[in-house]
Amino acid sequence: MSFAPQIRIPATYLRGGTSKGVFFRLQDLPERARQPGPARDALLLRVIGSPDPYAKQIDGMGGATSSTSKAVIVSPGTRPGHDVDYLFGQVSIDSAFVDWSGNCGNLSAAVGPFAIANGLVDAARLPRDGVCTVRIWQANIGKTIVAHVPMADGQVQETGDFELDGVTFPAAEVQLEFLDPADQGEDGGAMFPTGNVLDDLEVPGVGTLKATLINAGIPTIFVDAAALGYSGSELQDAINADPAALARFETIRAHGALRMGLIGDVAEAARRQHTPKLAFVAPPAGYIASSGKAVEAAEIDLRVRALSMGKLHHAMMGTAAVAIGTAAAVPGTLVNLAAGGGERRSVRFGHPSGSLRVGAEARQVEGQWTVTKAVMSRSARVLMEGWVRVPGDAF
Repeated sequence: MSFAPQIRIPATYLRGGTSKGVFFRLQDLPERARQPGPARDALLLRVIGSPDPYAKQIDGMGGATSSTSKAVIVSPGTRPGHDVDYLFGQVSIDSAFVDWSGNCGNLSAAVGPFAIANGLVDAARLPRDGVCTVRIWQANIGKTIVAHVPMADGQVQETGDFELDGVTFPAAEVQLEFLDPADQGEDGGAMFPTGNVLDDLEVPGVGTLKATLINAGIPTIFVDAAALGYSGSELQDAINADPAALARFETIRAHGALRMGLIGDVAEAARRQHTPKLAFVAPPAGYIASSGKAVEAAEIDLRVRALSMGKLHHAMMGTAAVAIGTAAAVPGTLVNLAAGGGERRSVRFGHPSGSLRVGAEARQVEGQWTVTKAVMSRSARVLMEGWVRVPGDAF
């Protein structure tokens, strides 16, 4: 019996923000995986090590968490005024599918550095020292991200003293601007799809919850921590070790997705794990982060805990941070109320690993809320580069 030999594909393993993923140039993928479809999905699943009934991804590059089961494809820009196109795939750990329905805000920080290092940005635009502005077309949601990437001696500067809660070591700061982050691609619709900044969300078996349903950064459902019996200071084990709690959160997420018009039936939510996100909020209070660091009430405006791919996130998804900053800027949302109400252009929120600041510029136009941009800082670093290998008959 003969077996197909392994093939090797140029790839880079990068950390971006509090996530890690395998990055590819589109041109380096095998020809049949250069187009969307089953072959591409099968290839990425095999690279990451999914589906894995053991939920460990031992036979792949994934790290068995939603933050580390990710793939990115970058190609020369096809839109005027953009340097590159960026496509993100959230790879399921235990199921055979790749979710292309949204962006990863954390890995967005690594796209600019990857593009520069891999010759996808015009060399004439690269400063020897200073900051290179990389305009990125986020193909999943049809939005522009502007990355400000530090340069030193003609190369991307990766080391530095910028500290990011949820990441152990400091690195160079990469500032990101998410332009016009509302209205998510083909799902479309207003920033508040129901037309309200605060809704009554009926969830069978749970009850009726006050909720803010927002399209900004990524479709997100915000609910009140106290209404669910939580303080808002919970760490991962308090939620992820409780199967009943996870099932209840998934039920809330599914019904929120239906209310937002993202799915036609609650059963569809199981095949759309990446979006929408679900988060619960609470007013500021002191707590001890997962690292043992004390987060003081005076240092934050509110507390937020968010779930990704069915589990409480260890820090905060970058796109959810955009949603938090945007919702905080709109009076009357649950996020805004938890932060004390009123108008604000930035917010610092506490998450399981510490705190994060995000800014947003929101305004009303003809009675509808809109946001021009959201801004936050992350960092990125190459962890490994070379080739990934997969069996030649795996896709």
